[in-house]
Amino acid sequence: MRLLIVDDEPIIRNGLTKMAQEYAHSFDAIETAVNGLEAMERIAQAEPDILLTDIRMPKMDGLELCQNVQANYPHILMVVISGYGDFDYAQKCLSYGVKHYVLKPVTPPDLHELFDQILKTRTPGYIPVSKYVDWIERMEQSIWSLQTDERSKLLVEWRDHCAQVSVQQLKELMNDAAALLQKYFQEKKCPFQLRISEPFLASSKADLFREFEIRLQAFTDDLLTSRRGNFKDPMEEAKAYIDTHLSVEISLKEVADIVGITPTYFSALFKKLTNETFVSYRIHKRMEKARELLSIPHKRTVDVAAEVGYDDYPHFTKTFKKIFGISPSEYRLSLGIK
Repeated sequence: MRLLIVDDEPIIRNGLTKMAQEYAHSFDAIETAVNGLEAMERIAQAEPDILLTDIRMPKMDGLELCQNVQANYPHILMVVISGYGDFDYAQKCLSYGVKHYVLKPVTPPDLHELFDQILKTRTPGYIPVSKYVDWIERMEQSIWSLQTDERSKLLVEWRDHCAQVSVQQLKELMNDAAALLQKYFQEKKCPFQLRISEPFLASSKADLFREFEIRLQAFTDDLLTSRRGNFKDPMEEAKAYIDTHLSVEISLKEVADIVGITPTYFSALFKKLTNETFVSYRIHKRMEKARELLSIPHKRTVDVAAEVGYDDYPHFTKTFKKIFGISPSEYRLSLGIK
């Protein structure tokens, strides 16, 4: 597990860090921040499993931090540290999803007992946050690009990961997952009303999985209907964009943004569906276009190289020969063009 400690007092921050380091079940990583703003930056870089934060801090206090975390990272478990005078203030954090608080001065037994309580509620069905978030992002991408086989595969993977969790834990996980999925689709300006995040009502694990799958299928059907047959396959759309921009440099991220999916998912999906990487596909398309242009007698070879995005003529010649086995000039000679 990963832990993020937030406190503006160096002595307290270092003391909490040392106590956490002495905990029997070591953390994978322990990071610190001096206020809420810095904490949000740390979370954006690497999400922790547990956030341990003071209440009163400059720039962004603990209350505002918890509010931001709940809105953007509802799966992070938040713990608030407060003095007796801040107790009423700390209680406001309960409305932002905070389930634990500890009173100052914090001692090692206090903190270690708290960690024990957290572990008991998260094991044996604990799912690492990174895996959980990665799964949700992959699910969102597969649905948005209408990759139903991938969606089914991810549902099976989800069942396997959740095999050891209790019914209540599973229901909480699914409520969180549904809320995040709905948030992602809203950001994509989904053209119809979303009902993914309505509370789950099933009382058994099998029924919860079934209810979740029905919701995802219903959303997929609504998405397909809303597009009214005008939906372009993301890979076909990506390839069309690449094919019409052979003369300029374009990045994988640029193409992924155009088809509305993340670069990581786009890269994996592109290779899966085309049996080529993004880079190799562009090279082959550039060389095919070059071969076509070289068959036009009045075109100079150096101009053909520029038209397919190669300012470095020797590099163009080397790449063409690597693909076709002969140089551009040899290819033109084979066509009777000097």
